[in-house]
Amino acid sequence: MARHFIVHQPDAHAISGKEWLVTNGIGGYASSTISGANTRRYHGLLVAALDPPTDRRVLVSKVEEKVITTSEEFFLSTNSYVGTVHPEGYQYLSSFSRMPLPKSVFSKGKHTITKTIWMRYGQNTTIVEYSNAGEESILLDVTPLLVCRDYHSLFHEDPRWTFETKSLDARSLEVKAGKESPLVYISFTQGIYYPEPRWYRQFEYAWEKERGLDAHEDAHSIGRISCMLAPWETVYLIFSDQAEHMEGDPVVWKEEEELRLKALATSRKERFINDLAISGDQFLVHRQSSDSDTLIAGYHWFTDWGRDTMIAMRGLVITTGRKDVAQSILRTFFKYLDGGMIPNRFPDQGETPEYNTLDATLWMFVALYEYYEKFRDAEFIRGLYSKLTQILYQHYKGTRYNMHVTPEGLLYGGEKGVQLTWMDAKVDGYVVTPRIGCPVEINALWYNALCIYVYFGKELGSPPTQYVDKAKDLQQAFRKYFINPSGYLNDVVIPGQAPDGSIRPNQIYAVSLPFSPLTRKEARQVLELVYEHLYTEYGLRSLSPQHPDYKPEFTGGPWARDNAYHQGTVWSHLWGEYALAHLKVHGYSEEARQWVRDHSRTLEQHFYQDAGLHAISENFDGENPSQGKGCIHQAWSVGMTLLALWHANT
Repeated sequence: MARHFIVHQPDAHAISGKEWLVTNGIGGYASSTISGANTRRYHGLLVAALDPPTDRRVLVSKVEEKVITTSEEFFLSTNSYVGTVHPEGYQYLSSFSRMPLPKSVFSKGKHTITKTIWMRYGQNTTIVEYSNAGEESILLDVTPLLVCRDYHSLFHEDPRWTFETKSLDARSLEVKAGKESPLVYISFTQGIYYPEPRWYRQFEYAWEKERGLDAHEDAHSIGRISCMLAPWETVYLIFSDQAEHMEGDPVVWKEEEELRLKALATSRKERFINDLAISGDQFLVHRQSSDSDTLIAGYHWFTDWGRDTMIAMRGLVITTGRKDVAQSILRTFFKYLDGGMIPNRFPDQGETPEYNTLDATLWMFVALYEYYEKFRDAEFIRGLYSKLTQILYQHYKGTRYNMHVTPEGLLYGGEKGVQLTWMDAKVDGYVVTPRIGCPVEINALWYNALCIYVYFGKELGSPPTQYVDKAKDLQQAFRKYFINPSGYLNDVVIPGQAPDGSIRPNQIYAVSLPFSPLTRKEARQVLELVYEHLYTEYGLRSLSPQHPDYKPEFTGGPWARDNAYHQGTVWSHLWGEYALAHLKVHGYSEEARQWVRDHSRTLEQHFYQDAGLHAISENFDGENPSQGKGCIHQAWSVGMTLLALWHANT
């Protein structure tokens, strides 16, 4: 698949649908579309994480760019306003490449200008590089457009936004948007700053409009920076939230970032696997409150979540051999173990952890098992084994949200008005898929937790015999209550009551996880039925199209989207889970491995050419999936695709 776009007769709508993202390792990022027009409230050149990886603020929205020559002038920038596009710099975009850094090439006659964007790792600092690759000198005018807001909100003209600007030296500025606003620093390596304060009003963001949300924003310009560029001359425009981060050589910073990205490649020869690993590093961030590593669940709007972290780290961290990072993440979540549970939403400074999840703690057993299989680090497991014992004891005793083990050995959980599984859509107090009782994937994970605990005990020299029997009892109960006469697995059961026999993808975990409670024949039947009802090349549908509650499209306002979120919408991370199940059922044969490789091509094309470039979207429509929906870059989508392909190519 091509990593480099050649743009012929560029179409504003088409190229505005392709987005890029660069991150800084602490939760901040820069992101927009290859047309240069922002289409989301989450787009911005400097989105700073002031309490890493959270408290994200959009401080610099974008830059307006005009080229002036001896015979003409034209814009490089593009904006969408209500009913119009202006200016139309996209028409001069001749190519765009994403790796190693986002680079746009603009061409008009004998004039060629390149624009490259990156961030300094570990800092809220964005650099924009402009180079004159043409035959004649040009005058380049750049006008930064500033906002000051939380990244979930929008910014509008108001007298309180004064944007007080102070010149620190001839090429450095300090800007304070309002009385309580963080400072923004702007510097440029050559040129002259001309103060010209003005407002740019009513930008229109297409994706916000499509999502049924407020879609209009204003931005403020403090002035323009004008510089003369001779052929092959370069100017750097730097934005930061710290003055000291402006000091240094941008050329060196660029080399450092390119080398850092290059070092992320694995030892594997497959390009897609390596690019997934490099792209997946964008989710890995440092959390200030715990001074440790964690994973962002998705860009642009998620932070770090327990469930997503445990699932995504299997491919992004463990499989790629990042042992120290895996230890840091796991130790952090164990630190917040309470009532036999790890947090679902990780705590920020001064906040109370949220433990509203039935499965995040159980996923941690799986992550630990795969960590041990990868690194054979018995001492790390030994140091955590007593806490695993506490977790199992607390689950048998009973913990939050009525989570307890039934007399049959199944794990039960749930309360009215609370969403506790990964199918967690809730809108205006309404839980779309409550799944109170014994959900199938929770019990597949519970079985794995018991088996992994027993396995670790044997490896450490003290096999817990009582849990051997409990695991056997659970396996029998699982097969008794979950196997539907039609050959698939019920979604939720409560012993003594009629089961919820909805055909959902949650049953695939009973096949794909390290320890399956099913026989090979039963697992094959589940795999075949999931393929028939739920499989697409982009992932698995969250509900069978034959179900009366099936929603074929994930679109519209918040109510419509939340009601479709887990009622048919395709989830791309489940493609990796299905691929793992396929490999297991077919004994990791070469034919099975080839099947996985062949069927990964659609996601590979999506990764390189659609929606978020070098990213995998969170989900897709249930019917005719093609356009990425939800987040443009989802951690478990990338992680599970990477994990499946790693096994398929081993």
